[in-house]
Amino acid sequence: MLDFIWNTASFIVALSILVAIHEYGHFWVARRCNVKVLRFSIGFGKVLFKKLDKHGTEFVIAAIPLGGYVKMLDGRVETVPEELSQFAFDNKTVWQRIAIVAAGPIANFLLAIVAFFFMYSIGVNSAKPIINSVLENSPVSVITEQKQFQVSAVNGQIVNDWEALNLALVSQIGEPDFELSIMPLMSVNSQFVNEPSQTYTVSLANWKFDPKKESIISSLGLIPYSPQVYLIAATVAENSASQRSGLVAGDKLIAIDGIKLNDWQQFVKVIQKNATKTLKLTIERSGSDKVLTLVPDSREIADGTIQGYIGLAPTVEAYPEQFRVSLKYGLIESLTKGIDKTWQLTELTFSTLVKLVTGDLSVKNLSGPVGIAKGAGMSADYGIAYFLGFIALISVNLGIMNLIPLPVLDGGHLMYYFFEALTGKPVPDKIQEFGFKIGAAVLMTFMSIAVLNDFNLL
Repeated sequence: MLDFIWNTASFIVALSILVAIHEYGHFWVARRCNVKVLRFSIGFGKVLFKKLDKHGTEFVIAAIPLGGYVKMLDGRVETVPEELSQFAFDNKTVWQRIAIVAAGPIANFLLAIVAFFFMYSIGVNSAKPIINSVLENSPVSVITEQKQFQVSAVNGQIVNDWEALNLALVSQIGEPDFELSIMPLMSVNSQFVNEPSQTYTVSLANWKFDPKKESIISSLGLIPYSPQVYLIAATVAENSASQRSGLVAGDKLIAIDGIKLNDWQQFVKVIQKNATKTLKLTIERSGSDKVLTLVPDSREIADGTIQGYIGLAPTVEAYPEQFRVSLKYGLIESLTKGIDKTWQLTELTFSTLVKLVTGDLSVKNLSGPVGIAKGAGMSADYGIAYFLGFIALISVNLGIMNLIPLPVLDGGHLMYYFFEALTGKPVPDKIQEFGFKIGAAVLMTFMSIAVLNDFNLL
């Protein structure tokens, strides 16, 4: 319940920021074009807060925080007094109208740059994409290197951490193949040294990727480096099944129900499969063996499966400092990185939309408000720098989505206005009205799919 409240609150904060910036883009340019703005609203429905400025604009915060709008004086939707006609949106030149409509998405791209700028200025700690090995008969099994290696580039695009690698690989969905560059690691005096780079062509002909079941990294057959996990209890949660069994920090796990334990994952699988069942756990404590009675608690996971858990954390080897990377830069470089990252995300989002239309990417990959809320909550958990990165990511997506040429979106209005600029005549009202209906139907369809995906109904 606490997670739900935190995720929802983070989502509302993130969405409110994105909507406010988007609508402020429209508002700011409208004012510069001498258009009278009647209302600037964050949210829909019942008005919770309202303030009138000296220009006669109502600034509103409404009860449903799922969007916003800027209402301008417009002769197409209401009767405009003759003395105010010069301030009406529909009486402005087509290029002024284009500027006002385009200002919303542009504001989102600018927000992304600013958010990334602050993120890189504050600095984020990350990890290099170090790979332990590759799976046999997987797309990346063409890599013959036996040592650990660091992924250095995808199709020539440099990747220096896991997030960059994930984004680069996502952009390959629907492609026949891609080039993967790696740098093998050689241990010299307890330090890792990068050997010369090697490049392999990875075929995606038989690649299958289901984002609900696995990461894009594992789906390709890459096995990431992870610190050694020991079968030794590090912490025991209060009022947990582990504590009730008598487990204490420092206990070494030897066997469960007479089966010798070889690694931590083996132990986890046994616990998960035996919710509420009585198990005999053999441990070593102070040099002697002891048998404890362990009854895992139960919980329901996302797919409805009942899973066992005991509230025990293992001892984990320290993560090598050499495998860590700090993404922190000076002001100028942070701005450059922010612009570059925004451009990369813009390209990726455009290519993703194209692949959705062509069928190279399944609509099952769409995420709705629940998925976004979870992302907001998780990023907020990691701190302000990560939350800024999340804001930037969603802001780019919002900017691009609004540029899609559907009549109910900014992109649809721009499509009509560019037609008017080219022909010298506005698009006939009947065609505009028909376009709005089609656009609304398409948009509602995609929104419904995204929401169904959130609840795993597709």
